[in-house]
Amino acid sequence: MELVLIVPILIGIKMNFKKDKYVVLKNVIDKDLALFLSNYLRIKKQVYDTCLKERHISPFETMLGFYESVEHQVPNTYTCYSDIAMETLMLKCQPDMEKATKLKLFPAYSYVRIYKKGDILKRHLDRFSCEISTTMNLGGDDWPIHLEPSGARGKKGVKIKLQPGDMLVYRGCDLEHWREPFKGKECVQVFLHYNDSKTPGAKDNMFDRRPHIGLPGWTKRKDERV
Repeated sequence: MELVLIVPILIGIKMNFKKDKYVVLKNVIDKDLALFLSNYLRIKKQVYDTCLKERHISPFETMLGFYESVEHQVPNTYTCYSDIAMETLMLKCQPDMEKATKLKLFPAYSYVRIYKKGDILKRHLDRFSCEISTTMNLGGDDWPIHLEPSGARGKKGVKIKLQPGDMLVYRGCDLEHWREPFKGKECVQVFLHYNDSKTPGAKDNMFDRRPHIGLPGWTKRKDERV
């Protein structure tokens, strides 16, 4: 049976990140800020689309975002790595993340997607920079995220619904997570990624191996541009 989780209380028991490897945090940012950020990202996408169409920028320029290729998780969907506002949000949310996980964290990077009708996020595990991650709903139509808290591959897992301003905190390298085909029109999500400071290699991986936050992916150390 599939379990639907809407609030961070499950059968009257408070969720425990250490035991469950995930937790839902409600109203981390208020709905007005979530709406502001989702509109900001919609405008950024519109600017990128216009600049690309009018050939004001190269198709290889990613500072305004890009559309994921077939090699990425969600092909032909607008996304943005390390938007400065989202990187700032990553720092803002770090105390909430540390309180929820009871871990000292190093910030890695932020990532945005504006999902469209028909999109699917396949079951997957994340890379090292996403060791401790969150997905935050910023607005649009409802689209639950699924994860398997046991860590076992292929199980049905739990379905988690997030309202604008809510976020799911989870161990991205340990728990498979995915989304079923999207039936809505649009869904704006931001992903904020961190490392546990005690994990070997975490300090060397700070800022996803960029000199500091806010920089694009091509500023990573040359042997780490993934």
